[in-house]
Amino acid sequence: MVQTRGRMDAMAPYLRYDAAADASAALVIRCYSSSFGLATRMLGGQVRQDVRNIYALVRIADEVVDAPRPGQDGVDRLVELDKLEQDTFAAIETGSSANLVVHAFARTARRVGIDRELVAPFFHSMRTDLQRTKHDFASLGSYIYGSAEVIGLMCLCAFVAGEPNPSGRYAELAPGAQRLGAAFQKINFLRDFGDDSDGLGRQYLVGLQPDDLDEEIWGSWLDDIEMDLAAAAEVIPQLPRGCRVAVCTAHDLFAELTRRLRATTAAQARLTRVRVPTPEKARIAARAALRRGRPHDIDTENSFK
Repeated sequence: MVQTRGRMDAMAPYLRYDAAADASAALVIRCYSSSFGLATRMLGGQVRQDVRNIYALVRIADEVVDAPRPGQDGVDRLVELDKLEQDTFAAIETGSSANLVVHAFARTARRVGIDRELVAPFFHSMRTDLQRTKHDFASLGSYIYGSAEVIGLMCLCAFVAGEPNPSGRYAELAPGAQRLGAAFQKINFLRDFGDDSDGLGRQYLVGLQPDDLDEEIWGSWLDDIEMDLAAAAEVIPQLPRGCRVAVCTAHDLFAELTRRLRATTAAQARLTRVRVPTPEKARIAARAALRRGRPHDIDTENSFK
């Protein structure tokens, strides 16, 4: 502790602030995500911090929307979300913010090339949650792009930042990153079906009515997820070597969730959130490391059934 404090004291003041911002982002992921946190720990140093910084911003935006303080109404949350978006854009321009999480994100964004074209759709989707309670396929596609696919693309920016041709590698790998992000979001729609419909009054799963739980439609959503996971699995071995095991771990954790959801009826899922036990998460991570980041092949005809 004394040595750490000594190193901190020797830093230029702005570097100490940068370190505090990074530490704040790391704290957010520890508090909110065991699965994503586990996968992130398998990344290399700078990429690991960049992904934590990305996660922290999207997490606090989600908390603004879904975890209001006592007395906050929808208008209050919309104002707060708008301010967070404005602060984020300003920090990307200047490289600095008085909000530690925004500061951490902005430093990563400037370093790896995350721009407004990725950030704006994210905030648009967060705003949608305060303005829309039921989706059709068109609105849901837009929502998933902003709430999940662009997160995959932001992480991809961090993954390829050190490559000789980052823009070319990004273009090559972007479709897989989007499919993986979309799969994660759809899986969470299924896992959170009860909380979303009963607690928040939202209906993301087009065709699945809370009062008319059609198991065939439930199964069709799982089919769609499996196709996304299979498409993403094809791309993971092409990622930079230092990122493969982490992304494979995340992929396989969500594949296991999909398998468990396949064994759960919609009625059951409405009452109990499906989870992967901690020991099984550790086994999945170990197997991903042994396979050097190559996901299990996913047979879209027979997988998880």
